[in-house]
Amino acid sequence: MAAAGGGSSVNPFLSDSEEEEPRDGGGNDPGLGGPLSPQQHEEEEAAVEVPGVLPGLRAAAPGEAGWAGPGAGEPPRVPVDALAAQLLRDQFLLTALELHTELLESGRELPRLRDYFSNPGNFERQSGTPPAGGAPGLWGAAGAAPGGAAASGKEPGPGQLNRAGSISTLDSLDFARYSDDGNRETDERVAVLEFELRKAKETIQALRANLTQAAENEVPLQERKNYKSSPEIQEPIKPLEKRALNFLVNEFLLKNSYKLTSITFSDESDDQDFELWDDVGLNIPKPPDLLQLYRDFGNHQVTARDVVDVAVGVEEDELEVTTPTLGSVPVFGVSQSTEQFLIMQKLEDQINTLNSEKWSLTEQIRRLESEIDFLKNENFAVPVVCDLVHVPPSVPEDNGSYLDIKSSDNDSKHGKTEEISLSISAEADSKTPKDDTLNSLPSKEREKLPSCALSNKAAIHFDKPNRTLSPAFHQALLSFCRMSAESRLGSEVSRIADSEKSVMLMLGRCLPHIVPNVLLAKREELIPLILCTACLHPEPKERDQLLHILFNLIKRPDDEQRQMILTGCVAFARHVGPTRVEAELLPQCWEQINHKYPERRLLVAESCGALAPYLPKEIRSSLVLSMLQQMLMEDKADLVREAVIKSLGIIMGYIDDPDKYQQGFELLLSALGDPSERVVSATHQVFLPAYAAWTTELGNLQLHLIPTLLNKIEKLLREGEHGLDEHKLHMYLSALQSLIPSLFSLVLQNAPFTSKAKLQGEVPPIEVTRFPRPVSPLQDVATIIGSREQLAVLLQLYDYQLELEGTTGWETLLWVVNQLLPQLIEIVGKINVASTACVHEFSRFFWRLCRTFGKIFTNTKVKPQFQEILRLSEENIDSTAGNGVLTKATVPIYATGVLTCYIQEEDRKLLIGFLEDVMTMLSLSHAPLNSLKASFVELGANPAYHELLLTVLWYGVVHTSALVRCTAARMFELLVKGVHETLVAQRVVPALITLSSDPEI
Repeated sequence: MAAAGGGSSVNPFLSDSEEEEPRDGGGNDPGLGGPLSPQQHEEEEAAVEVPGVLPGLRAAAPGEAGWAGPGAGEPPRVPVDALAAQLLRDQFLLTALELHTELLESGRELPRLRDYFSNPGNFERQSGTPPAGGAPGLWGAAGAAPGGAAASGKEPGPGQLNRAGSISTLDSLDFARYSDDGNRETDERVAVLEFELRKAKETIQALRANLTQAAENEVPLQERKNYKSSPEIQEPIKPLEKRALNFLVNEFLLKNSYKLTSITFSDESDDQDFELWDDVGLNIPKPPDLLQLYRDFGNHQVTARDVVDVAVGVEEDELEVTTPTLGSVPVFGVSQSTEQFLIMQKLEDQINTLNSEKWSLTEQIRRLESEIDFLKNENFAVPVVCDLVHVPPSVPEDNGSYLDIKSSDNDSKHGKTEEISLSISAEADSKTPKDDTLNSLPSKEREKLPSCALSNKAAIHFDKPNRTLSPAFHQALLSFCRMSAESRLGSEVSRIADSEKSVMLMLGRCLPHIVPNVLLAKREELIPLILCTACLHPEPKERDQLLHILFNLIKRPDDEQRQMILTGCVAFARHVGPTRVEAELLPQCWEQINHKYPERRLLVAESCGALAPYLPKEIRSSLVLSMLQQMLMEDKADLVREAVIKSLGIIMGYIDDPDKYQQGFELLLSALGDPSERVVSATHQVFLPAYAAWTTELGNLQLHLIPTLLNKIEKLLREGEHGLDEHKLHMYLSALQSLIPSLFSLVLQNAPFTSKAKLQGEVPPIEVTRFPRPVSPLQDVATIIGSREQLAVLLQLYDYQLELEGTTGWETLLWVVNQLLPQLIEIVGKINVASTACVHEFSRFFWRLCRTFGKIFTNTKVKPQFQEILRLSEENIDSTAGNGVLTKATVPIYATGVLTCYIQEEDRKLLIGFLEDVMTMLSLSHAPLNSLKASFVELGANPAYHELLLTVLWYGVVHTSALVRCTAARMFELLVKGVHETLVAQRVVPALITLSSDPEI
């Protein structure tokens, strides 16, 4: 290996013997670290060529000190520490490592080698060319040329860090593990991991330092100079300064028991963690608290300076520098004299003065240009020439400082003696640090200003006093009025807008400064102002900023505040049209789709639905649909997904691209399977009815949607022989149940009599109990049809058609009768009768289906199909097929879902007769009683059916067959718990007494 270079710098690991020995007279001994003569250097290079000879450790030559002649015995003994130092200096690291290992195993550890190999900094590659005498440990690990980094000629750019890879470097290893005394794989792994952790922490610290420096250097140099040279302009607060002050303010509030204020302050500073100072900045020392800073403030003196008005035109050599007091002179070191400091301060004052003058002139030009544009826009034909008053260079004040009074000298230098001057020309060019007073406006310019600003009106004239005072004296006198046009706000206040455009421009400039200073609880009051300005402002960039403010107005908007913002968004959309809604409002939604606060994501989800009617149709079915789909799949907040579902429902009401039908169906299934009950409820209330309406228009309700859901239920039942997924069954069946109103509406709208349905004369009202109560207005058949009056006419014709004219040619109804009902009854027969939940779900479905399609349809189309399947007759008592059907879930679902739809006397008799027949047939055929028990459990849950069930049981108690009486006794076990005590006394007790005296034990 090559050596690292010359020895001009000091290596900390060579500090003991290497620095002491030269003082003892060995300064020129190459073996002890002294500088090499040319002859010695050549000899050392030759020694390197000879194996086994270390440079600097060769035997002494004849004639040299330490040479004892050929017969002097053994050569002198070299100290181990000197040997180690020489190996490290010449970068023989592997040899040094082997020496360190040998010494370590023999119990004679050398501090120099231990310290060297335990310092990871010795094995990092540094950027750039090493110094001539660089420490050997800083250039390359074992096996790498120390000058390799420099040889490449590449240096990292500013702000870049050189990182070492996660490798096992020397200090992370246990050197003893390489001996032959055992395997230490676990210890090795721990050592490597510890080293990698240490390296990662060092890298983080280095990155923090770089980021802190970058944050401090955000403001460009020239801009910082301008701020320094113009005391009246306050330099904008840096992010790092803001975070530090926030932390100190919060700490002060907590220490002084302002807990509520601290909580509010923390909420408003949501991007900062007040528990940890490191969150403020990277490698920033924590300053004292606010109280200590305040108390310490008086110990610092500010260098006083004379202030001269830049408008007076003072020459550089006329500036006088006040001799600073002893306490105000900074200490720059022993070599810096007070005279040098005074010269530097004088130059700095000249720079400040020139910068102030430049800023003043730039501001005046800007204002004059804006006034000229204003006059052009308002079609002023005659410009008003305002007098520019010449003022003496300075006017003494009581405190001895100078007034900042505007002179026209600057204008005359630029040839602007007769130019329109409509701006407020009192430019504060410089101020003393002690006097922060802002001066007034010149009177003549103030008098001229309104005449220029009022459109279509004659110039306003003010009475002038009959005095002989000079204009300069008047102006100086008025300067004591403490009016300000120097700040941004002063400029806005002094220029009154008189047209819609100028008002919008003014609002666009002012609102971003107003909003942050309004209390969070009252910021919704700004919404009308923001929206009006965003609608009418001519600049797209300003409009975008205003809409950004609107969506970020309140950090966590509550329900009422979100409603206000949404109302404003809709009003904006109606006013500006679809193009601007797409270009200006939608990007604001997209930006906040992954916001950390759910209230903000909620606002985005609700906005997508609210803005759907006002967007281009291509955007509705592409971008907005994709946004909502992403939020539905990814958002963890139930409230947000619920809002997404409602917005999807609105989109489904406006979408007209048939290619999106399948995507909508997948979204529907995803929403139905959501783990949140809120989301599923919103799906049934909004999304599913809206999607069903679109499906109906496409003709897919009977062709795809309902058949697909039925097929999924059948598949579940086939796969669930050993364990049915009741959650998925409920999901699909509840979706089918929510589709019943849409299906019935389709049947009515495609009936043969639809063309004859016209509103003429009085329409018979619809019975209140005609339809089941809808879970949402979108599932109300009257809403789907259009109105209750139109529905009443159609229902009248529907009943007449079913009762008297039949269903010939009625394709939609025939599909229900011939395809839907048989498939449903077949599915019911496959259900496990012991599954109470499944029986209940299907019972509710058939009940809602029969109630929606009406009594005539139930009696003529539904009941006959069930009766055909059940075949309740005497000849079927011993029939295997008949017994098989009676033991399935078909019995309880028919009894509780179909026969309980209507509660007139004839319907009750039919239900009682059916249950008596089932009880008799099951008892006489010795079949399982599960289907009868399921019927009693489902009906017994409703107290209205208790008396009816007791009637059925009494029939069994007095039956001639002992088998039927035995069945009746078992059924009492299911019913007796929930029956009212009056019925127990009147009906149950007599029945039990009768059974107790039965001759058949």
